[in-house]
Amino acid sequence: MNNSAGTFIRLGVMASHGGTNLQAILDACSSGIIHGEVAVVISNNSNSYALERARKVGIEAIHLSSHTHSNPEQLDMAIRDVMIKHKVDLVILAGYMKRLGKWILESFPNKVINSHPSLLPLHGGRGMYGDRVHDSVLKSGDKETGITIHLVDLEYDHGSIVSQTKVCVSPSDSVSSLRNRIQKEEHSFWIQTIERIRKREIDLSEISLKTL
Repeated sequence: MNNSAGTFIRLGVMASHGGTNLQAILDACSSGIIHGEVAVVISNNSNSYALERARKVGIEAIHLSSHTHSNPEQLDMAIRDVMIKHKVDLVILAGYMKRLGKWILESFPNKVINSHPSLLPLHGGRGMYGDRVHDSVLKSGDKETGITIHLVDLEYDHGSIVSQTKVCVSPSDSVSSLRNRIQKEEHSFWIQTIERIRKREIDLSEISLKTL
Protein backbone atom coordinates (compact mmCIF):
# COMPACT_ATOMS: atom_id res chain seq x y z
CA MET A 1 0.00 0.00 0.00
CA ASN A 2 1.32 3.45 -0.93
CA ASN A 3 -0.80 6.42 -0.02
CA SER A 4 2.02 8.80 0.79
CA ALA A 5 1.60 10.95 -2.34
CA GLY A 6 -1.11 13.58 -2.34
CA THR A 7 -3.53 14.64 0.36
CA PHE A 8 -6.38 13.10 2.31
CA ILE A 9 -9.56 13.15 0.23
CA ARG A 10 -13.15 13.62 1.41
CA LEU A 11 -15.75 11.88 -0.74
CA GLY A 12 -19.45 12.57 -1.13
CA VAL A 13 -21.14 9.47 -2.55
CA MET A 14 -24.53 9.37 -4.25
CA ALA A 15 -26.28 6.04 -4.85
CA SER A 16 -29.81 4.92 -5.67
CA HIS A 17 -30.01 1.25 -4.80
CA GLY A 18 -27.85 -1.43 -3.17
CA GLY A 19 -24.66 0.54 -2.82
CA THR A 20 -22.17 -2.22 -3.65
CA ASN A 21 -19.75 0.29 -5.16
CA LEU A 22 -20.19 2.42 -2.05
CA GLN A 23 -19.31 -0.58 0.11
CA ALA A 24 -16.15 -1.22 -1.90
CA ILE A 25 -15.15 2.43 -1.44
CA LEU A 26 -15.95 2.33 2.29
CA ASP A 27 -13.84 -0.81 2.72
CA ALA A 28 -10.95 0.72 0.77
CA CYS A 29 -11.03 3.84 2.94
CA SER A 30 -11.18 1.74 6.12
CA SER A 31 -8.21 -0.39 5.07
CA GLY A 32 -6.14 2.57 3.87
CA ILE A 33 -6.14 1.59 0.21
CA ILE A 34 -7.85 4.93 -0.37
CA HIS A 35 -6.21 7.65 1.70
CA GLY A 36 -9.49 9.35 2.47
CA GLU A 37 -12.99 8.95 3.83
CA VAL A 38 -16.61 8.99 2.77
CA ALA A 39 -17.91 12.18 4.37
CA VAL A 40 -21.59 11.79 3.46
CA VAL A 41 -23.93 9.57 1.43
CA ILE A 42 -27.00 10.85 -0.43
CA SER A 43 -29.69 8.73 -2.05
CA ASN A 44 -32.82 9.64 -3.99
CA ASN A 45 -34.35 6.41 -2.67
CA SER A 46 -35.31 6.38 1.02
CA ASN A 47 -35.19 2.57 0.99
CA SER A 48 -31.77 2.39 -0.63
CA TYR A 49 -29.45 -0.04 1.13
CA ALA A 50 -26.66 2.44 0.40
CA LEU A 51 -28.07 4.61 3.19
CA GLU A 52 -28.01 1.66 5.58
CA ARG A 53 -24.42 0.83 4.63
CA ALA A 54 -23.39 4.38 5.54
CA ARG A 55 -25.31 4.45 8.82
CA LYS A 56 -23.77 1.17 9.92
CA VAL A 57 -20.35 2.82 9.99
CA GLY A 58 -21.49 6.15 11.43
CA ILE A 59 -21.55 8.18 8.21
CA GLU A 60 -24.35 10.67 7.72
CA ALA A 61 -26.83 9.27 5.21
CA ILE A 62 -29.42 11.57 3.69
CA HIS A 63 -32.47 10.98 1.50
CA LEU A 64 -32.99 13.83 -0.96
CA SER A 65 -35.45 13.44 -3.81
CA SER A 66 -38.61 14.83 -5.39
CA HIS A 67 -40.37 13.60 -2.24
CA THR A 68 -38.31 15.94 -0.07
CA HIS A 69 -38.03 18.76 -2.62
CA SER A 70 -40.75 18.93 -5.29
CA ASN A 71 -38.92 21.73 -7.12
CA PRO A 72 -35.95 20.27 -9.09
CA GLU A 73 -33.86 23.42 -8.66
CA GLN A 74 -34.35 23.40 -4.89
CA LEU A 75 -33.43 19.71 -4.81
CA ASP A 76 -30.23 20.42 -6.69
CA MET A 77 -29.39 23.25 -4.30
CA ALA A 78 -30.07 20.98 -1.32
CA ILE A 79 -27.64 18.38 -2.69
CA ARG A 80 -25.06 21.10 -3.24
CA ASP A 81 -25.51 22.44 0.28
CA VAL A 82 -24.99 19.00 1.84
CA MET A 83 -21.77 18.48 -0.11
CA ILE A 84 -20.48 21.93 0.88
CA LYS A 85 -21.44 21.38 4.53
CA HIS A 86 -19.41 18.17 4.62
CA LYS A 87 -16.41 19.80 2.89
CA VAL A 88 -16.41 17.25 0.10
CA ASP A 89 -13.46 17.23 -2.30
CA LEU A 90 -14.93 14.83 -4.86
CA VAL A 91 -18.56 13.88 -5.60
CA ILE A 92 -19.01 10.28 -6.72
CA LEU A 93 -22.12 9.00 -8.50
CA ALA A 94 -21.94 5.28 -7.77
CA GLY A 95 -25.14 3.83 -9.17
CA TYR A 96 -27.03 7.12 -8.87
CA MET A 97 -29.90 7.10 -11.34
CA LYS A 98 -30.91 10.76 -11.50
CA ARG A 99 -29.49 13.65 -13.49
CA LEU A 100 -27.86 16.46 -11.53
CA GLY A 101 -28.48 20.16 -12.11
CA LYS A 102 -26.37 23.24 -12.57
CA TRP A 103 -26.06 24.24 -8.90
CA ILE A 104 -24.10 21.18 -7.78
CA LEU A 105 -22.08 21.06 -11.02
CA GLU A 106 -21.13 24.74 -10.92
CA SER A 107 -20.22 24.52 -7.22
CA PHE A 108 -18.00 21.48 -7.81
CA PRO A 109 -16.49 22.10 -11.26
CA ASN A 110 -14.63 19.06 -12.62
CA LYS A 111 -15.22 17.37 -9.27
CA VAL A 112 -18.35 15.29 -9.98
CA ILE A 113 -17.71 11.88 -11.55
CA ASN A 114 -19.92 8.96 -12.56
CA SER A 115 -19.36 5.36 -13.64
CA HIS A 116 -21.13 3.72 -16.58
CA PRO A 117 -20.97 -0.02 -17.36
CA SER A 118 -19.80 0.27 -20.97
CA LEU A 119 -17.08 1.90 -23.02
CA LEU A 120 -18.69 5.28 -23.61
CA PRO A 121 -19.79 6.74 -25.93
CA LEU A 122 -21.05 3.24 -26.81
CA HIS A 123 -24.28 2.13 -25.12
CA GLY A 124 -24.81 5.35 -23.17
CA GLY A 125 -27.39 8.10 -22.92
CA ARG A 126 -30.84 8.56 -21.48
CA GLY A 127 -32.49 5.27 -20.50
CA MET A 128 -29.26 3.29 -20.80
CA TYR A 129 -28.54 1.87 -17.35
CA GLY A 130 -28.14 -1.48 -15.64
CA ASP A 131 -29.12 -4.55 -17.64
CA ARG A 132 -30.25 -2.40 -20.56
CA VAL A 133 -26.60 -1.58 -21.20
CA HIS A 134 -25.44 -5.20 -21.03
CA ASP A 135 -28.31 -6.33 -23.27
CA SER A 136 -27.35 -3.67 -25.80
CA VAL A 137 -23.71 -4.81 -25.73
CA LEU A 138 -24.68 -8.43 -26.36
CA LYS A 139 -27.14 -7.57 -29.14
CA SER A 140 -24.51 -5.42 -30.86
CA GLY A 141 -22.07 -8.32 -31.00
CA ASP A 142 -19.29 -6.31 -29.33
CA LYS A 143 -16.25 -8.39 -28.44
CA GLU A 144 -15.37 -6.12 -25.54
CA THR A 145 -17.12 -3.78 -23.17
CA GLY A 146 -15.98 -2.24 -19.92
CA ILE A 147 -16.41 0.58 -17.46
CA THR A 148 -16.14 4.32 -18.02
CA ILE A 149 -15.65 6.87 -15.27
CA HIS A 150 -16.43 10.33 -16.61
CA LEU A 151 -17.05 13.89 -15.56
CA VAL A 152 -20.71 14.69 -15.06
CA ASP A 153 -22.46 17.43 -17.02
CA LEU A 154 -26.12 18.22 -17.70
CA GLU A 155 -26.59 15.32 -20.13
CA TYR A 156 -26.67 11.60 -19.35
CA ASP A 157 -23.32 9.84 -19.91
CA HIS A 158 -21.98 12.83 -21.81
CA GLY A 159 -19.10 14.37 -19.84
CA SER A 160 -15.44 13.94 -20.71
CA ILE A 161 -13.85 10.56 -19.97
CA VAL A 162 -11.66 10.35 -16.86
CA SER A 163 -10.67 6.68 -17.15
CA GLN A 164 -11.78 3.46 -18.82
CA THR A 165 -11.08 -0.24 -18.40
CA LYS A 166 -11.99 -3.02 -20.81
CA VAL A 167 -13.76 -6.31 -20.13
CA CYS A 168 -13.93 -9.08 -22.74
CA VAL A 169 -17.34 -10.28 -23.90
CA SER A 170 -17.61 -14.07 -24.18
CA PRO A 171 -19.77 -15.70 -26.89
CA SER A 172 -21.49 -17.60 -24.08
CA ASP A 173 -22.27 -14.49 -22.04
CA SER A 174 -25.79 -13.75 -20.84
CA VAL A 175 -26.90 -10.42 -19.44
CA SER A 176 -26.45 -11.74 -15.90
CA SER A 177 -22.98 -13.21 -16.44
CA LEU A 178 -21.77 -10.03 -18.13
CA ARG A 179 -23.32 -7.89 -15.41
CA ASN A 180 -21.60 -9.90 -12.67
CA ARG A 181 -18.20 -9.61 -14.34
CA ILE A 182 -18.60 -5.89 -14.94
CA GLN A 183 -19.70 -5.24 -11.36
CA LYS A 184 -16.75 -7.12 -9.92
CA GLU A 185 -14.36 -5.10 -12.07
CA GLU A 186 -16.19 -1.86 -11.32
CA HIS A 187 -15.53 -2.11 -7.58
CA SER A 188 -11.76 -2.28 -7.99
CA PHE A 189 -11.78 0.26 -10.83
CA TRP A 190 -13.50 2.87 -8.67
CA ILE A 191 -10.87 2.41 -5.98
CA GLN A 192 -7.97 2.65 -8.44
CA THR A 193 -9.43 5.75 -10.09
CA ILE A 194 -10.13 7.58 -6.83
CA GLU A 195 -6.58 6.98 -5.68
CA ARG A 196 -5.16 8.16 -9.00
CA ILE A 197 -7.23 11.34 -8.69
CA ARG A 198 -6.10 11.84 -5.10
CA LYS A 199 -2.45 11.45 -6.08
CA ARG A 200 -2.95 13.78 -9.06
CA GLU A 201 -1.96 11.02 -11.45
CA ILE A 202 -5.29 12.02 -12.97
CA ASP A 203 -5.72 15.79 -12.78
CA LEU A 204 -9.43 16.51 -13.18
CA SER A 205 -8.73 20.21 -13.63
CA GLU A 206 -6.91 19.39 -16.88
CA ILE A 207 -9.74 17.30 -18.32
CA SER A 208 -11.93 19.30 -20.64
CA LEU A 209 -15.48 19.58 -19.30
CA LYS A 210 -17.98 19.94 -22.11
CA THR A 211 -19.90 23.21 -22.03
CA LEU A 212 -22.82 23.10 -19.58
